[in-house]
Amino acid sequence: MTKSVKPLALALVTALTATPVFAADLTYNEPAPSFTDTAAPSDWTGAYAGVNAGTASDRVNPFSGDKEFTGGLQAGYNTEVGGVIVGGEVELSHMGDASVDVPGGDLKERHRVAAKAKAGMPLGSTLIYGTAGVAMTNLRDGRNAEGPDGWKPGLLIGAGIEQKITGPLSAKVEYDYVRTGDVRTFSGGTTSESDISDHTIRAGLNYKF
Repeated sequence: MTKSVKPLALALVTALTATPVFAADLTYNEPAPSFTDTAAPSDWTGAYAGVNAGTASDRVNPFSGDKEFTGGLQAGYNTEVGGVIVGGEVELSHMGDASVDVPGGDLKERHRVAAKAKAGMPLGSTLIYGTAGVAMTNLRDGRNAEGPDGWKPGLLIGAGIEQKITGPLSAKVEYDYVRTGDVRTFSGGTTSESDISDHTIRAGLNYKF
């Protein structure tokens, strides 16, 4: 082997020998991928429907006084905007002939239809929310008083908490205050006009589609 060939051959052998070691070093020194347990937050977005039941009274504490059983159905839709859950809900309720005071007597609340806007803060599988909207209440004559026929509009405000149970099911507890204004009544030969109000607290179940 000539003098000019020997250095070339020596360099070639050195390169071939060093390459596997260099590759092994690269493989050994490469950091292993890290995995972090970042479970996605509960998804509240979508349509839902459900049932509810509770009590209604004209007192702040709906469990006191002349309370009545209520029950109904609800359906709505939620979406997420900037980390806040917003949506709308419609509700149909039987008010159980709950009594509300009017001058000279009382009236009975029979049925209610409500349309509500909702906004809440999701905390994982829990949603804390407020609600406001319009309620249409069907009234009938009560003790010593005659009331208006048909439906009377009122304003609704409320708040609630909803908890996911499993899969598409969630449970909620909600408080609502409804004020119906300018209700004309007749009692003892006198015609009066007054505002009436009630407080309801209900538990419910929702199924998300």
